[in-house]
Amino acid sequence: MSIRKLSIALAFATLPLTAFAGPADEAKAHFSAIGAGNVDGIMSQYAGDATFQWVGGPLNGAYTGTDKIQEVWSKFSKNGPFEVNVSNVDTSANDKGATVTANVEFKGRAVVKVRYVLVYRDGKLVNEVWQIDPKLAMGSTGY
Repeated sequence: MSIRKLSIALAFATLPLTAFAGPADEAKAHFSAIGAGNVDGIMSQYAGDATFQWVGGPLNGAYTGTDKIQEVWSKFSKNGPFEVNVSNVDTSANDKGATVTANVEFKGRAVVKVRYVLVYRDGKLVNEVWQIDPKLAMGSTGY
């Protein structure tokens, strides 16, 4: 190996390793923030014109825009904190965006089982579906 190649290799070897968050990592952070009742952390992922479909339960409805979505999470977080169990995580991605699906169980005063669908574009959450499903099967842990 030439001295020049060795110098370049050593230069790259000493650079700090930076972990780049992918869609599954973003989803994990989202679920964790929900479990902790961290509304600011939850909201940090959304695009301004995001849509949130909450299907079932007392918060059932369609919410568009971060103001409306924040109201929902502020109401829900009052029931926490929650233990979060995640399974059956599946990610699909291309250069236009990514979709993450998962089964998520939130255990607090009550157990809420949710089939989750998250859509990301340009690194921001643009569409979210929270489908309450009391009979949801929790498979192997996805994280």
